[in-house]
Amino acid sequence: MKIYASDEQYKQMNEELDERVESLVSELTLDEKIRLMCQYQEAVPRLGIGKYKHGTEGAHGVAWLGKATVFPQNIGLGCTWNEELMKKIGDVIAEEARVYYQENPEQNGLTIWAPTVDMERDPRWGRTEEAYGEDPYLTGKLTTELIKGMQGDHPFYLKTAATLKHFLANNNEEARTECSVSIDPRNLREYYLKAFEPQVKEGHVQCVMTAYNAVNGTLCNMNPDVNDILKEEWGLQGFVVSDACDVVGSVDDHQFVESYAEAVALSIKNGIDNVTDDEKIIHRAIGDALEQGLLSEEDLDQALKRVFRVRIRLGEFDQENKNPYATVAKEKLCAPEHSELALQAAKEAIVLLKNDDLLPLSPEKKVAVIGPLANEIYTDWYSGTPPYTISPLEGIMQKANEPVLYADGSDRIRLREAMSGNGIVAEEGSSQLTCHDGQGETFIHTDWGWGSETLQSQQSGKYVTLTDEGVLAANALEVKGWFVKELLAMEENDHEVTLHTWDRQQVKRDESERLSVNGENDCSLVKDIVERGIDQAVEAAKQADTAVVFVGNQPYINGKECVDRPDLALPPAQQRLIEEVVKVNRNTVVVIVGSYPYTIPWVKENVPAIVYTAHGGQEFGRAVSDVLFGDYNPAGRLNMTWYSSIDQLPDMMDYDIIKGKRTYQYFEDDVLYPFGHGLSYARFSYDHLQIQKTNVLTVSATITNTSHLDGEEVVQLYVRCQTSRVKRPLKTLKGFKRLMIKKGEQKVVTFTLEPEELAIWDVTRERYCVEQGMYTIMLGRSSKDIQLEETIELEGEVIPARLLSTKVKALNYDDYHNVLIDRCVEGGESIRGLGDGSWIAFHDVNWEQPTNLLTVRAANENKQAVLEIRADRVDGPLVSQSVIPPTGGLQAWTTVTANVNGETSEIRDLYLVFKGEFQLSWFSLS
Repeated sequence: MKIYASDEQYKQMNEELDERVESLVSELTLDEKIRLMCQYQEAVPRLGIGKYKHGTEGAHGVAWLGKATVFPQNIGLGCTWNEELMKKIGDVIAEEARVYYQENPEQNGLTIWAPTVDMERDPRWGRTEEAYGEDPYLTGKLTTELIKGMQGDHPFYLKTAATLKHFLANNNEEARTECSVSIDPRNLREYYLKAFEPQVKEGHVQCVMTAYNAVNGTLCNMNPDVNDILKEEWGLQGFVVSDACDVVGSVDDHQFVESYAEAVALSIKNGIDNVTDDEKIIHRAIGDALEQGLLSEEDLDQALKRVFRVRIRLGEFDQENKNPYATVAKEKLCAPEHSELALQAAKEAIVLLKNDDLLPLSPEKKVAVIGPLANEIYTDWYSGTPPYTISPLEGIMQKANEPVLYADGSDRIRLREAMSGNGIVAEEGSSQLTCHDGQGETFIHTDWGWGSETLQSQQSGKYVTLTDEGVLAANALEVKGWFVKELLAMEENDHEVTLHTWDRQQVKRDESERLSVNGENDCSLVKDIVERGIDQAVEAAKQADTAVVFVGNQPYINGKECVDRPDLALPPAQQRLIEEVVKVNRNTVVVIVGSYPYTIPWVKENVPAIVYTAHGGQEFGRAVSDVLFGDYNPAGRLNMTWYSSIDQLPDMMDYDIIKGKRTYQYFEDDVLYPFGHGLSYARFSYDHLQIQKTNVLTVSATITNTSHLDGEEVVQLYVRCQTSRVKRPLKTLKGFKRLMIKKGEQKVVTFTLEPEELAIWDVTRERYCVEQGMYTIMLGRSSKDIQLEETIELEGEVIPARLLSTKVKALNYDDYHNVLIDRCVEGGESIRGLGDGSWIAFHDVNWEQPTNLLTVRAANENKQAVLEIRADRVDGPLVSQSVIPPTGGLQAWTTVTANVNGETSEIRDLYLVFKGEFQLSWFSLS
């Protein structure tokens, strides 16, 4: 029962929020405070505080609670380039979350763990499906509106509380719980932080979740930037939560500290307000930390105040008639208007990559629908349960006036034991795979590539999976799970097959003749192909006017949370399928249904029409058929670069987009499809570029639909600085608008740029600045297809020469080679040279007076090393040389001095060259 007491100040709605929060926390005992520090907050009955769970999943629809409206994957929503749509989707997520909250407020909390805004600088990331692309501006704009929809527009009450994930620089799955990524100040301030800033400042997001990884040697759940930037600089009013098991992982995985007490203390002191972890461990650890003086009760108070600010604003302690979001009709769950919005989102997310006049299709022509994704609607780990689904095949059948041909392209096979010849069948009742006299059962065999295959019983439709007792059984309804136990690998050798399970255990035969990982008898199998999938697909394609081939990924296979992608290519079996279909029918459309970009050079060269879409949710089949048959004119745009080859990417762990030349901003070579690319059935012209300079920059142009079809155009504004002290992006997105323009109609599009939007991070003064110089303003259809541009001069600052007479942080270099960034226990970061020849460079230095002394702060866990200071080049004249003695560890710091050789006033660039492996915190020349 909800209690409305009249004497507790925190329940008095006319009191200021801060006073209410202070009152509430002051009423709590120390033990109660400890028990409120975790994700599942315990009840305090004497104060009328109920149980509460933070963390309802809602990435693209409410998840894990039951049926709910399912929108396209977030990578697909990012392809809509539609802020207004995102706000509407956020509102639906909030409404449906409220319905579930009303059913069980103790379990179905209103703190929604979405959106994920990690920068997708590498398309191999296993969780690419969860975020919004490679650009911080696009991600920021779309998710800020999503958050506004999720949280509502009331000045006090929140519809739900959105959560930004994952702060910071989380873009690899392998070793994510133990790795550290190197990010220098410019990458941090101009790229990674920009993906989070607008949602806090403009969207007023109420929660931020930290990442598993470390940045520059400091764990994200202990990163001072949580307090210094999120809370102080940007003004986050809500709270910060750790990711699941992350605090305990500080000890168990990262081995960053030795005790859970230290881990929880450092996390809370550095800004974690709510801990997602084993409650018993965390409660005890907080108690131990208090006892050891690592934490104070005031530290808990500050964290709890932030959490209860949000709970109060969610209306938990107020009368329902005062809260406009308190009651949402049950009928809003999976409401028809929500389904219509899901359909709209699925259509707007579709990107037409190529069209040589093959699309749109005529409903009077015979169509063959082909491929392993043609009759499937796949969900992912953070998907909700859709109330219904419409597959592409079903959608196309509703459009076509002629009979539709269908072939999934997968082989039908039987398995038999090589020695005995006994067939493999699923036993009636248990569904366990057993060696049995006679012919084996027919399975649908789908090869997803890279040793990932599935078997599906043709008779029951269920997938073969590894049961808890280690036996293979055909009893899984779908391929799904944190551990995907439906995955198999068939190792073929001399016409015989050995099966391996998802975790690479060899399948044997046990004493009951079952296929089991616990069996003692080797079990070599023979695979008999009953029906070749490619043959069936080719036959269907021959009979059709047009073949539509659906390929892509299954979201639980070869790329998911904890698993990065092995390649950017389509699975080899899918590539072969496309090639064989094209041989017999040149009128082939390839529809890629995928959670990430692909390298498809052959497809681009040989297939006349290509469509890309993420997994599109419950209405996907209707949406894609609307596009294919021209009932909807596509206008989706890519939110990630599609590279020509995986060889164009640097190492997965290279997070430097500037030097690594990542994303459209810095990548210089040819790509398959550029960021922002997407075609339409309509045609548009760009004219009359006008730029006005006042206290802001106003850019406008006229966009004309020159075709006979109504359509949408996504106008994109890019800027490039032509004159700069540092390497600048080739271009940077600074605005976009998705416009509906009727045939023959003209529209004037206008963008406004504030001066600070052109700022870069000046490492010499550790602040943002707008450089004076020449800037090219560009309007186009994509980052490559620029239609209008003009170069103008803008006022700003000239970055002064770098002073060396005071401490210069090693981190604030201008260039580097073979170094990594690590923490410094004395504060800030340090640079570690990884061997002889490592270096950092400082350009445009200023010698304000004669210099004769070099001072460095260094740490060295190895034998004696040397730091060389060289002029203008890595191998330039030696200015100074400092011996770095062993100090006993990489965090055992010492100060070393050395003389400076000769005249320095003519030197403009300084190179610090490492001879040996050691760490450098700062240096000065005075």
